[in-house]
Amino acid sequence: MKVLKLLATGLLGSLFCLLLTSTAHAGPVLDAIYKRDAVRCGVSSGVAGFSALGADGQWRGLDVAVCRAVAAAVLGSAQKVQFTPLSSQQRFAALQANQIDILSRNTTWTLGRDAGLNAHFAAITYYDGQGILMHKRFGVKSAKELKGAEICVQSGTTNEKNLSTYLGTQGITAKAIVYDNFEAAYKAFFSGRCQAFSTDVSALIGLKSSQSGQPDDYMVLPEVFSKEPLGPAVLRGDDEFFAIVKWTVFAMIEAEELGVGKANLDQALSNNNPAVQRLLGGAENLGKPLGLPRDWVVQILRQVGNYGEVFDANLGKQSPLKLERGLNSLWTQGGLMYAPPLR
Repeated sequence: MKVLKLLATGLLGSLFCLLLTSTAHAGPVLDAIYKRDAVRCGVSSGVAGFSALGADGQWRGLDVAVCRAVAAAVLGSAQKVQFTPLSSQQRFAALQANQIDILSRNTTWTLGRDAGLNAHFAAITYYDGQGILMHKRFGVKSAKELKGAEICVQSGTTNEKNLSTYLGTQGITAKAIVYDNFEAAYKAFFSGRCQAFSTDVSALIGLKSSQSGQPDDYMVLPEVFSKEPLGPAVLRGDDEFFAIVKWTVFAMIEAEELGVGKANLDQALSNNNPAVQRLLGGAENLGKPLGLPRDWVVQILRQVGNYGEVFDANLGKQSPLKLERGLNSLWTQGGLMYAPPLR
């Protein structure tokens, strides 16, 4: 009987230690974030509307906002982010080497990247497509008129492969001029080295607005010849952190659908709508299964905003780009933005 009691005591002690360990240690990435007190975010070296360093030394853009939202949810402060600018060639190597926690760098979600590069794409934050930018002086109205043209494009990207495929399938005898990084590619175009430049349409519009000097002298051709679902990726092996990044994006989308954001958060906290109360932690503690505080969504909305607010500020009507929402509208407005139930 004494032996049984000792065994039972030992088993209970082991179980207690196991529970204590699982509580104290999240996944390796999340654990390191808590110890560091900062989220490390890999971004571009400068794509207008997505991630660009302002004259005031502050990073801004949709991709930047995603990282800030994760920091607000996990650490309670959207300012606790360390940004690392990365080229297309560097981005996945940096993620695999654990030099960053989140890759939020206008990066297309593909099978090869998801399954072959040890990366987990958490969500889609922008539905884009590839296009071509040209100077109007050439008189070209369609990509099918690009016979003999030289087109600048960045290497190591889906853009390079898409352009080659599109030119081949359409029988267009244009030549791709490949550059190692985004800045070199677009600068070569604006300096006249190439007659055209190809990348995601959102980036083309940003370049037309911010880099050309004379935006009205340039046009984006009407053809869109790829699907470019962009979103943040994390390293495989930390399911807890993957879930947090994923549900952070979904919470921002859900908040927009419910009409709750930075602008009206204080009023929303006293809203009697059960869905609003659930989202904001009043009716249910949605943070518990994620290992987050009860007010994690409140922190995201107060410090960063909902998806619509972030879009408008960086890409939409309140930004220099003035992009239409299009596919990035909520599903209730004819778009593809849709959050699974937060309950």
